[in-house]
Amino acid sequence: MSNDRKESSSANDLLKNSSLYREFQAEREEILRHKWIESEKAGRDIGFEQALTDWIIKHRAAWRKARQSAATN
Repeated sequence: MSNDRKESSSANDLLKNSSLYREFQAEREEILRHKWIESEKAGRDIGFEQALTDWIIKHRAAWRKARQSAATN
């Protein structure tokens, strides 16, 4: 394996293990779950942007508060 690949692999491992990346992934999963639920209700795909905006307005603050609370316990 070349040095460039080793460095790239190490950087990817570091990124995937970072708490910021894990939080991003968890939030993204929640948005995708919200998109699925709201699309089912609407009977059509509402799209990621609409789901993202709706989730931020309706759920993000409570979700973050619950995550922080769970992390401290």
